[in-house]
Amino acid sequence: MTDLLYKDLNSRMEKGLQSFESELKAVRTGRASPNLLDPINVEVYGSMMPINQAATVNVQEGRMLTVQVWDKSMVKKIEKAINDSDLGVNASSDGQLIRVPLPPLSEERRKDLTKIISKYAEQARVVIRNIRRDGMEKLKKLEKDNEISQDDMHKKGDEIQKLTDQYITKIDNALDKRKQEIMQV
Repeated sequence: MTDLLYKDLNSRMEKGLQSFESELKAVRTGRASPNLLDPINVEVYGSMMPINQAATVNVQEGRMLTVQVWDKSMVKKIEKAINDSDLGVNASSDGQLIRVPLPPLSEERRKDLTKIISKYAEQARVVIRNIRRDGMEKLKKLEKDNEISQDDMHKKGDEIQKLTDQYITKIDNALDKRKQEIMQV
C-alpha cells in the first residue's frame, strides 16, 4: 500500500514540476522561442484555441518569430491576438506569414520577469508541499488503522520528505537556469 502511495505522490509531484516548467517556457527571455506564443489564444471557427493549433510557430534568426497560418482567413485575427497580448511586440503579416520581431529587453523588464518567474516557483513549491502533506496524512491514517507500524510510518515519512526535497531542488534549479537566460544580454 505504501509503495502505491509513494508512486502516486511521485507522479503528482512530477506533474507539478512539468506545469511549472511549461509556465517558465512561456516567459520571454532575450532570445526568440516558439513557446513564447503558447499562452495566446485566438478565436478560430467560433472557439478559442492556442495559436499553435491554428498555425506553425518557428524561430527565424535570433529575435524573430514567424507564424505560418494554415487558413488565410485567420491571419488578421491571429495578428491582432499577438499584438493585443502583453508581450510588447508588433506583429505584421505578409500573406499567410506573420512576422513577430522581438525587441531587446530593457534591464528593468528583465528584473520584472525574474520577479514573475520567482512567484511561479513559489507557487510550484506550495503545490509540492501540499502533495507532501496529503501523503503524510494518508500515512498517519494507515498507522491509525493499524495497517502499518509507527516505525514504518516514520520511515515512509522520511522517504516522502526526501522526495519533496528532490522536487523543490528541481524547481530551484529550473528557476536559476531561467533567471540566467533572462538576465543574459
